[in-house]
Amino acid sequence: MDGDTENNVAELLSEELNLRETEGLKNQRRDDMALLESKKIASQYQKEADKCNSGMETCEEAREKAEMALMAQKKLSALWELRARQKGWKEGLAKSSSRSKGKLHSAS
Repeated sequence: MDGDTENNVAELLSEELNLRETEGLKNQRRDDMALLESKKIASQYQKEADKCNSGMETCEEAREKAEMALMAQKKLSALWELRARQKGWKEGLAKSSSRSKGKLHSAS
């Protein structure tokens, strides 16, 4: 090979190398942008998941408080019923006495 041919080959190889480098840089930029977009979307999903978890915790706390209030109310009702029974109250008597009072009032 003579000098001109070697220079042409070297020039072509250099040009090819530059083109590949430019293409590689473009691909790298595109991939970096895609990565940033993916991170942004993942962050948005994480925020939504955090909101959802917070809402679930709030709901669970409210359910637990309501459950405790219901248990306290049942205990209180049982206590009042026990006191009433100790004073002679019977379930059937309350119904029949209120009926008979109603009959007395309507007869008068």
